[in-house]
Amino acid sequence: MPNDDRRLVYSTDGSLPLPKPTRKAQPAGAPKGPPDDGVVRVGCERRRGGSVTLIYGLPASDLDRIGGELKRLCGTGGTAKDGIVSLQGDRREAAIAYFAQRGTRAKRMGG
Repeated sequence: MPNDDRRLVYSTDGSLPLPKPTRKAQPAGAPKGPPDDGVVRVGCERRRGGSVTLIYGLPASDLDRIGGELKRLCGTGGTAKDGIVSLQGDRREAAIAYFAQRGTRAKRMGG
């Protein structure tokens, strides 16, 4: 008994056009990163099973110096590049205390 209600599920012959992927366009004025309002933001995220503390909003001229001081203070490894200081482990409290001691306004980012 023939079934006239057949639908093509997949074909490799190229006769059907593939749907074009759609992306939601971001508004033209949408920020691409944390705001640049002079406030240092300290957050933490999980990577490869461990925690990484991320610090945004530092001036580019002080990035290496502050990154080095924070690594020594926390006794951990890390890096300072692309405007972000990354420290191994969850060091948010130590970083916020470091900035408070120096009179720089710092906010905790995330949860």
